[in-house]
Amino acid sequence: MSYPKIELHVHLEGAVSAEALIAAAARNGFELPATTPAELAEFMRFRDFAHFMKAWFATTPALKTERDYRELVVDYARRAAAHGAVYVEGIFSPTDKVSQGVAQETVFEGFCDGATQAREETGVEVFLTPDITRSVPLELAVETAELAVRYRDRGVVGLGLGGPEAEWPPEPYRAAFDVARDGGIGSVPHAGETAGPDSIRGALDALGADRIRHGVRAVEDPDLLAELAERQIVCDVCVLSNIRLGVAPSVEEHPLPQLLAAGVPCTVNTDDPTFFDCDLESEHAAARSIGADPRAAFDAGVAGALCDAAVKARLREIAAEHDWDADTAAPAAG
Repeated sequence: MSYPKIELHVHLEGAVSAEALIAAAARNGFELPATTPAELAEFMRFRDFAHFMKAWFATTPALKTERDYRELVVDYARRAAAHGAVYVEGIFSPTDKVSQGVAQETVFEGFCDGATQAREETGVEVFLTPDITRSVPLELAVETAELAVRYRDRGVVGLGLGGPEAEWPPEPYRAAFDVARDGGIGSVPHAGETAGPDSIRGALDALGADRIRHGVRAVEDPDLLAELAERQIVCDVCVLSNIRLGVAPSVEEHPLPQLLAAGVPCTVNTDDPTFFDCDLESEHAAARSIGADPRAAFDAGVAGALCDAAVKARLREIAAEHDWDADTAAPAAG
């Protein structure tokens, strides 16, 4: 359905098209595991977590230059707009690039240029939230936070924490998030996906999370669930991603209805759409099939967005002008 959508959780490298990867690889002299878009898309499609990691590191290192990152943002904004997106907070992972010989400044420059171009060409409000990859040294994490502050005027609004959640708790990265917060940057760590409630608690207490990316495993702790609801902490839910990664066994058994019933505001997001073979339409269809209301998801997006008051006001105008009653029918889960 083409109702207005807000997406707060999409990894831009995980949204890259096969065509864009092939073009970047040709420019940068990078050898991909397939030569045609169809073959590469099939290689990248999720099979299991081990294959996901293999596919990620066999393909995304083709992206090396400011041009690559700029074009990636614009391309995803076009696709998201076609599915009704009016606001996107895109994630990128600059710390991953350091070991590949790419300076973090190059990554920030390209993505920030892309966000500006995407807004101009598509009308979608695009903002950015760089992720620190768990396991990197704290010094590198602090550098990322400092760059996030430096690029605040170029569309960077949040600092995230991604990577292997179960192996690396959030607490060691407190200093980096302190730097970001002192510089006016929001805190949007991944938590409560592959690790349980303790991860969410650490994200809240140690990193001062303004929003939780995923957060679905809060349902395992009634006190934490109640606190999220009381504080109106927005959780960025990615239903189909959770199914692919085994966080939930099926759409019908996904914890989203429990979060909503408890009063936790939830958004609907694609996570890594190229690898998980999904898009905003299919994610929303899955969420609607288990009780998510499109207007409530949009309102949660406005509440959780890290943009300024003027952009939020425009988003509220979009919501007020749309006929949401036409979007109430919930399809069957695919």
